[in-house]
Amino acid sequence: MTAVAAGRLGAAARPTRAVGTWLAVIAALVALMVLVGGYTRLTDSGLSITEWKPVTGAIPPLSHEAWQAEMEKYRQIPEYQLINKGMSLEAFQRIYLIEYTHRLLGRLIGVAFALPFIWFLIRGAIDRALLPRLIVLFLLGGLQGAVGWWMVASGLVERTDVSQYRLTAHLGLAVLILIGLIWTARGVIVPQTVPAAAVLRGPARLTLALIFLQILLGGLVAGLDAGMAYNTWPLMDGALVPQGLFAAAPAWLNLFENALTVQFNHRLMAIVVAAAALVTWWRARRLPPSPARRLAGWLLAGVALQFALGIWTLLAQVPLALGLAHQAGALAVITVATALAHASRRA
Repeated sequence: MTAVAAGRLGAAARPTRAVGTWLAVIAALVALMVLVGGYTRLTDSGLSITEWKPVTGAIPPLSHEAWQAEMEKYRQIPEYQLINKGMSLEAFQRIYLIEYTHRLLGRLIGVAFALPFIWFLIRGAIDRALLPRLIVLFLLGGLQGAVGWWMVASGLVERTDVSQYRLTAHLGLAVLILIGLIWTARGVIVPQTVPAAAVLRGPARLTLALIFLQILLGGLVAGLDAGMAYNTWPLMDGALVPQGLFAAAPAWLNLFENALTVQFNHRLMAIVVAAAALVTWWRARRLPPSPARRLAGWLLAGVALQFALGIWTLLAQVPLALGLAHQAGALAVITVATALAHASRRA
C-alpha cells in the first residue's frame, strides 16, 4: 500500500454509500449463485465437470475434440455408468454448461469483490473497523470454492450423487456469506438505529437463526432427494407423526440419512419458523412506524408465502420451476430476516 493510501485509510475515513451499494450488489450475485446451484442440483448437472481448475477452468471446451475429452472423463464416474450410460454429446454439453455457468459465476463474484475492494481501499472509503470484516468475507468466498469442489468430489467415486453432508455445508456457507454481506451493507447504508426497535433484538435474531437452520435442513432434503417421497400434507405416510422416524441405528443417524426423518424435521421446523415470525411481528406492531416494524411485517408475509410454496412444491413432487421458486423464497426470507435483525440491533 502506498503512503497516500495508508494515510487515507485513517481514523477519519468513513465508509461511503457506494461501498454499501457495492456490497449489496455482491450479495445479489451470491443469491443468484445459490439459485444457479439449485438449478444445477435439480437438473443433476453438478458432476459433469470432473476436475477443479480454478484458473484454466474458466475457459470452456472450444472444439469438438475438447468436448469429447471432457465427456470421456465423465464416462469414468459412476453417475454416467449407472444412470446416464449412452448419453449423447449434445445432452452432455447441456449439463456441462449448467455446471460451468455455476463455477464461472463464482469466479466473477471473486473479481467483482476484489477489484472494487482495492479501489475503495486506495480511495480511503473503507473505515478501519470495516476492513477486517471485508477480508473475512473475501476469505470465506475463497473457502466456498474449495468446499464446492469438496462436495463435487464426493460424487465422483462410488456414489452417483454428492454427499448430503457436503451439499449442506456448501449451502450453509453460501448463506452465511450472504448474511454477512447484507449485514455489512446495511451497516454502511443505514448506520442509524431506532432505540425502540431494540425490543425486537432477541426475537429477530432467534428467527434468523431458525430460518438458517431450516435452510440447512432443506439442504439435507435436497441431498437425499427426500422431497420426492411422502408427497402428502399435513399427513406424512398416513400419519401426523409417521412410523420409522428412528428406524436406523444409531438413532442420531436418522437425522441426517433417513429421508423420512429429514423431511419430517423440515416440515416441523417450518411450523417453528412460522411461529417465531408471528411472535416477532406481534411484538413489532406496538412500535412506532420504523424500518424494523415494516421488516417484521414483510418477514411474516414472506414466511407465510414460503410455507405455502413449500407445501405446493411437496405435493407436486418438486418440479424444476417450483423447486427453484422455493429456494428463491428461502433466500428472500433470510434476506428480510437479516435486515430485521440488523435494524433491531442496539445502538
